[in-house]
Amino acid sequence: MPAYDVVERHRTVVRAAPEAVYAALREADLAGGPLATALMSARLLPAALIALLRSPRQALVELRERRERRAERRGGFRLADFERAGFHVVAERAPEEIVIGLLGKFWTPRGALCASVSVDDFRAGPPSGYALAGWAFTVARRPGGLTELATETRVWCAADARAKFRAYWLVVRPGSGLIRRAMLRAVRREAERVRAVPAACTRARASCRAGQPSRRGKSQ
Repeated sequence: MPAYDVVERHRTVVRAAPEAVYAALREADLAGGPLATALMSARLLPAALIALLRSPRQALVELRERRERRAERRGGFRLADFERAGFHVVAERAPEEIVIGLLGKFWTPRGALCASVSVDDFRAGPPSGYALAGWAFTVARRPGGLTELATETRVWCAADARAKFRAYWLVVRPGSGLIRRAMLRAVRREAERVRAVPAACTRARASCRAGQPSRRGKSQ
């Protein structure tokens, strides 16, 4: 993204290889726990209230459908779920970087997300009335068997949407930062958990071998 109006960056260090961290990006529960889940749900509250005022029956149908989708995601909210919700992977260089794009009116109750976003949108910039967001995760090897996982969010606004987005950003930025830090922690836990399983198995096998008598001693 050659130009942007706001940027937010967060990072963490993971005790795992870059390949494991990158895989964890797709497998981790990116809701990141109760706090992040609550903050993400709060984003939907204005739209729910407006829908309830306009059409109570339709609002109840949407609420029931949302509950059904939440029940299907009992295992967590993964990157694939974000993609189904209107987030689009616009660039990927595994296992080093993935970039997710959104084009919409984020300050409106429903967000007005566009059905498709591509690299061409990032070259051209947002159309009138819209804002374009680029959400990147980068993975970099560090000494000592460590990996740095970083996330950066940039938002580029059309001139006639800039004031609306900035007012919205003043309200949501604290929660946005908490959500992104929670996501990094979730990916870190997943990567370190996966790394710990083979290590534990290796220790268990070594312990079993140490407790067994040698064949020579057994025959004597």
